[in-house]
Amino acid sequence: MTKTKLAALGAAALLVAASVPALAHVTLEAPQAAAGSTYKAVLRVPHGCAGAATLKVRVQIPEGFIGVKPMPKAGWNLDIVKGKYEHGYDLHGGKVTEGVKELSWTGNLPDDYYEEFVFRGTLTEAFAAGATAYFPVVQECEGGVAERWIEVPADGKSADDYESPAPGVEIVAPAK
Repeated sequence: MTKTKLAALGAAALLVAASVPALAHVTLEAPQAAAGSTYKAVLRVPHGCAGAATLKVRVQIPEGFIGVKPMPKAGWNLDIVKGKYEHGYDLHGGKVTEGVKELSWTGNLPDDYYEEFVFRGTLTEAFAAGATAYFPVVQECEGGVAERWIEVPADGKSADDYESPAPGVEIVAPAK
């Protein structure tokens, strides 16, 4: 093989290797939702941490995502942390000023498997079309290892610019 072919193969291998971590991120199944709508968040955890089993998944609920109800998962304990919202929101004709701020599921997910964690809530008008609602996630694993999918892009940046981006849903205009 010539040096040129070897260099091309090496570059191709690096390209493939560089793209693999993007598949390892915690993601949301539905990448878009309308402002003012109910959104079913299906959080996908694709593996453990560096070969260690996942023992806990914690998700922070963004301000403006209200009326949150998690789906229990067989074999996992579910904890719900509630608190006051920064603003009051209208929900089904009433004003809500507090609700779910964080969810966590505790169980055991071997590294060889993936899992989905589900919750739903309402995306209030606090989210304008074109914005993204981010749900930072901490994945705790055996041996004290953790993956922190908590990076929220700064203005002018995207999730692709970060190594450990928080999963997000892009807000679209409501259908007319």
